[in-house]
Amino acid sequence: MPAARRRWSLTRYFAFVSVLAMAALGVALVWVASGVMKQQAVRDGTASASSVMAYATAVLPAEAFTEGQLTDAQTEAVRDATAPFGDRVVDLRLWSSSGVLVYSKSGAETGFPDPARNNAVLSSGTPDARVIVDVRQGDDSSQPAVERQVLDVYVPVRASDTHGRSAVVDGGASAPAPSDVIGTAEVMLDHTASAEALRHAVGRVTLVVAGGLVALWLLLFRTVVTTSRRLQTTALDNARLALLDSLTGLPNRRLLTERMRRTVEDAHRDGGRLGMVLLDIDRFKDINDSLGHDHGDELLEQVAHRLRGALRDEDVVARLGGDEFAILLTDVRSVDDAERLARRVRELFVPPFRLGEMELHVETSVGVACLPDHAQDASSLMRTADVAMYAAKHRRTGVAVYSPQEDHSSPERLVLLGDLHRALEPSDPADETPSELELHYQPKIDLTTGGVVGHEALIRWRRPEGLLLPGEFILLAEQSGLIHEVTRFALGAAVEQLARWRAQGRDLPVAVNLSAHDLTDTTVLDVIERLLDQHDVPARLLEVEITETALVADPQRIVPVLQRLADLGVRVAIDDFGTGNTSIAQLRDLPVAQLKIDRVFVADLGDGGRAGADVVVQAMVDLAHSFGLTVVAEGVEDEATARTLRDLGVDQGQGFVWSRAVPADEVPHPDAPVAGVPAARPRASRRGQARASRG
Repeated sequence: MPAARRRWSLTRYFAFVSVLAMAALGVALVWVASGVMKQQAVRDGTASASSVMAYATAVLPAEAFTEGQLTDAQTEAVRDATAPFGDRVVDLRLWSSSGVLVYSKSGAETGFPDPARNNAVLSSGTPDARVIVDVRQGDDSSQPAVERQVLDVYVPVRASDTHGRSAVVDGGASAPAPSDVIGTAEVMLDHTASAEALRHAVGRVTLVVAGGLVALWLLLFRTVVTTSRRLQTTALDNARLALLDSLTGLPNRRLLTERMRRTVEDAHRDGGRLGMVLLDIDRFKDINDSLGHDHGDELLEQVAHRLRGALRDEDVVARLGGDEFAILLTDVRSVDDAERLARRVRELFVPPFRLGEMELHVETSVGVACLPDHAQDASSLMRTADVAMYAAKHRRTGVAVYSPQEDHSSPERLVLLGDLHRALEPSDPADETPSELELHYQPKIDLTTGGVVGHEALIRWRRPEGLLLPGEFILLAEQSGLIHEVTRFALGAAVEQLARWRAQGRDLPVAVNLSAHDLTDTTVLDVIERLLDQHDVPARLLEVEITETALVADPQRIVPVLQRLADLGVRVAIDDFGTGNTSIAQLRDLPVAQLKIDRVFVADLGDGGRAGADVVVQAMVDLAHSFGLTVVAEGVEDEATARTLRDLGVDQGQGFVWSRAVPADEVPHPDAPVAGVPAARPRASRRGQARASRG
């Protein structure tokens, strides 16, 4: 395959084109100047020829041209009249209007004029001049003929140019008018000197034009070379700025992306592993706002200097923008090695940064991802490292390795979100109930009597690969805004089931979990009221549960909604109690009827649990009972824990020790015996004592 032609540089292209243009211009200028000078020489010669004609014809009568002959005296007079012109006049011939030779300086007695030229001059009355080569034999016949350039001019002879005109010529014809052309004078002037002078003049003009054009070309060439160099410098600067960060001098995102593309291709070909470390400076905006952008830029320059000096030559350090930096690890053995390097990078920020007279301590959040462990291409490697960095920032761990569980925008989650959209659409247009979502029910057990006192409705998503638990899609629903549709389904299915059970004589409440997003406005109240009225279910049979963390996140908006639910007759329970920051004052004023201890505290009561866990649970029970609240323990998985909870005064229990969450058609009748903890001797609960003392 032939090599591609290399494009000419701007300077080389200009030199080639401009030389051709200047040469063409010079030739044109010399040609025009030469033509003008030749024309001027001919005009001057024509004027000289007219003077010769005037001297020659001034001594002749007009009849000489009509008769076509001269007397000897007239011939001698013409010779004397033209003698002053000397050798410049090579020959002088006078022709009559009929073309008869009247006079010849050379002594010729006969001859013929150039008929075309002679007739043209006779008819137009204007001279006709041409440069020709005249060949004449010298005086000595033995000498060779002499060639020379002559200006051969045909000049019209008018009657006014002659002397001694008569009024009537022979034959009785009237004399010609003064302006009438009665003949021609052919004057041959020696043009040798003029031609030589013209040649020298053209040579001088050529030199002047050539010198001027060369000077002009050199000036233009210098200008073009200077401009070309400036353009090249500017182009190089622009290319550098396009690939490097102007502040730190590090590669920018564009150069990093190109380097990543090539490195990823090499890794796929050689089976290597790449690491991507993303970091940004914590609270950098506060630094900019408080110290000014100048100090912020200085901090970024120092960060770049530390990063550049601490890493291997083959690693690429880049600034992505703002306070975000990227480190491409071109060869790492494992994810653990990449994490260790990321922690070493974070240690670079331990020494303070000196900004002017001030020392500033800076912290950073670092995310780590590897290829092929977490991504398969450059784009996804950058994205997964970004997810890990924000996970580190959110959890305040400093360094985080990519985890799919924390990736809320992974392709898998996007597919799951699309499936959830379809799952919420009813398969039967006549039935608005989604076909893939269903409720399972787990019983709540009275720890004193051992009887079933209610159920909690737990949502399940039936997919081809199996049942999905709420933890696998509820967060996605909250983030995407689908949580309201999920809640409407759960409330609708629970109330419908309550109506069916009530028709069968089962009069036990069902608890439904609500998201904090559902309680930020009163829409959920309208849904609950409509469902209860539609299915004729008493409000006391419906309970709602909200987590403690959701409750304390936005109490100003959530508490009024809970109060209206309580006024409606719907019982409200605080779920996962102990994981939030609810104060005693808040707990006292909340419109809740039930408190559910988080399973973490319940698990600590079993074998191998934390010492003093029973004291913590006892404190929760006493606090709840002092406010007249029912206490429910979640996650009870063995009989020993159930007995401990009963002894600590917990009112109800819920967990695998009694039953897993099962579909509605598998829920046993409330009167059926429940496996688990045997009923204890009835005793007055602390909650009852608190109510009695308050009543």
